[in-house]
Amino acid sequence: MKKYRKQPYDVAEVRRLIEPGPVVLVSSASEGKTNIMTLGWHMMIGFSPALLGCYIDQSNHSYRMVVDSRECVINIPTTDLLEQVIGIGNCSGADTDKFALFGLTAMPATEVGAPLIAECYASFECRLADAHPNPNQPLFVWEIVRAHVAASPRLPKTLHYRGDGEFMLSGREISTRERYPNQRR
Repeated sequence: MKKYRKQPYDVAEVRRLIEPGPVVLVSSASEGKTNIMTLGWHMMIGFSPALLGCYIDQSNHSYRMVVDSRECVINIPTTDLLEQVIGIGNCSGADTDKFALFGLTAMPATEVGAPLIAECYASFECRLADAHPNPNQPLFVWEIVRAHVAASPRLPKTLHYRGDGEFMLSGREISTRERYPNQRR
């Protein structure tokens, strides 16, 4: 077992080492308009019901849309959408139709008013579960009420943002099921 020599590290940069999962595209709808935002700060916080927490800053155009509608769709893009993911994250939906600009297809959802993104591997329809926003930070808790996932591939190549314009790609899976058959989820 390897031991690591450690050195001081800027605490403002630790997020580059501990980001929780794939970059997602959050689609929203309010007052007849739609929007998409790129989001990297999210986490699963419950199994049943399926709860997902995400940080959407008040400066984002999507913030007001999700607050007003109390719903959104969390879409998981694959590596082939890298340019769209970056572009969406670098412009405002206040003055841009991001579906049109980035050539993405809005598909109707089943349970919510926000659209699914057809080009994404998976789309999770969400409703606001925690109606009491944190007064210090805009952390939302969403209940996933419907999930749509592509039949293949089983393990898509997803993007994981590390900060400063660097992405990591999902890689090889390591299964321990045979050695530890009684593992919890």
